Amino acid sequence: MKNYLEFEKEIKALEQEVDGLKSPFGSDGISEVDTKKIKTTQMEINEKLKEIYANLNSWQKTQVARHEDRPRAKFYIEKIFSQFTLLSGDRYFGDDKSVIAGFGLIDNKSVLIIGQEKGEDLNSRIERNFGMMRPEGYRKCIRLMKLADRFQIPVITFIDTPGAYPGLGAEQRGQASAIANSIECCMSLTVPNISIIIGEGGSGGAIALASSNKVIMLENSIYSVISPEGCASILWRDPSKSLQAAEAMKLTAKDLLKLGVIDEIIPEPIGGAHRDSEIISLTLKKSIIKNLKSFEDFNKDEVYDHRKTKFLQIGRGQGFNQPSNLKGGLSYKVSGVERIKNHFKKSKFFYVALGLIITVGLIITLLL
Repeated sequence: MKNYLEFEKEIKALEQEVDGLKSPFGSDGISEVDTKKIKTTQMEINEKLKEIYANLNSWQKTQVARHEDRPRAKFYIEKIFSQFTLLSGDRYFGDDKSVIAGFGLIDNKSVLIIGQEKGEDLNSRIERNFGMMRPEGYRKCIRLMKLADRFQIPVITFIDTPGAYPGLGAEQRGQASAIANSIECCMSLTVPNISIIIGEGGSGGAIALASSNKVIMLENSIYSVISPEGCASILWRDPSKSLQAAEAMKLTAKDLLKLGVIDEIIPEPIGGAHRDSEIISLTLKKSIIKNLKSFEDFNKDEVYDHRKTKFLQIGRGQGFNQPSNLKGGLSYKVSGVERIKNHFKKSKFFYVALGLIITVGLIITLLL
């Protein structure tokens, strides 16, 4: 049974009509299937989907990112990688089912795969804790990332979580430090790491595994410091203002690419990834292979430098630049126009005073 979002009511009615047309059993018993009508209606559905999905607002994209039928990390791991070997446990407390981790092959190359998994039905969602990782989950990822770094194996992460688990037990076991250590581990790797946000990338729970050389988003996924409902509750004390919050937060792939927070957007099939999971998995595989190849000629220091520079550039005009010999330290590159602006900004009182003196001098000269 298909699940439809609120703005897909017209699509639902048309698809139900197609299902009725495909059935050979009419009100008068067995009847001929009207293939022409089916084809016409299907074309109408495709046009409607194009129109609707081309004009989604930020809140509607949030709903698509959370869609029940959207492919999860487990699906992508099975489709994209071969010889996947599941590894479990953090060697301190236990195993966290909300994250799937292990080694596998892509294009005959070994990679470490980490995927935040929400689950497919009610039972699996409860078992997976709805994709909300606990401290032992982050510690498991840290353990495996360090292992991959030791053997120079690239890391691929699939991000899909509303956030880290905020329960009492998680806090008692050091949730905040586990997230911080995971971010530190991601940033310190000397192997390429690529993160793909496949659904919902929420808060520190997402960035703990998305501090990567390349951050890629599916077209209808979201990535933000807090959920739109949470933001609306804090700012306006009204969760119903989720649309305003979503628009203000710039959480869509298009907005984040403009801001330089992410590096690439992967287009989804018409109507979202859940409408053609085979195509999106193939597209995703091609993107991963392409990005891994882009780091083939990088040495350890260059991989580390690339990641560091990428994050230092976010929110900057030109960004920081690290010399390849690692001896010069970080230097901030500023354009000539920016230098002039900064100079005038710092010395504005001097130039105002100078302007006044010149003006007074001219007036006195004219009077004399």
